[in-house]
Amino acid sequence: MTAHAFVFPPLETERLRLALLTLADAEAVMRHFGDERVTAFMDIPPCRSIAEAEEIIRFHLHDSGCRWGLFDRLNGELIGTCGFHCWAEQAPARAEIGFDLSPAYWGQGLMLEALRPVVAIGFERMELAYIEATAEPANERSARLLAKLGFEEADALREGLRYFRLRRARWETFQ
Repeated sequence: MTAHAFVFPPLETERLRLALLTLADAEAVMRHFGDERVTAFMDIPPCRSIAEAEEIIRFHLHDSGCRWGLFDRLNGELIGTCGFHCWAEQAPARAEIGFDLSPAYWGQGLMLEALRPVVAIGFERMELAYIEATAEPANERSARLLAKLGFEEADALREGLRYFRLRRARWETFQ
């Protein structure tokens, strides 16, 4: 299977609908990534225009992974995003996971709820051997979330970032 032939499905959880971002989501993406609290630990500045939002979406449309928008099932509002990037299919197959959430939704377990089926797709459908993640040293929320999913943290920083890895066998023990 090649990354371009793989179709990332829409997903639903109890409180969320996950759908791949499209250019039709540009206004909502601009609002979401325009919040400095959302981008505080990211390598992008806050989004200030529709053109910048479209650039974010295009990046993910053309990357080797995907980016789902997290939409609140009650009101349809975009409240975050998550997905895979840097998908390397050669053995051992791996990808990096990334995620972000609007501050109004922090502390409610929504990202954990969203990432469980996303990680499952990584192992079951993408056939990954492991999933990687990085976080800024001060980003304790992300580190705690990754630990709840079974990710293990490397002993040392890499390029100034905390580095995490989840192997398929470990994931299976967390189910």
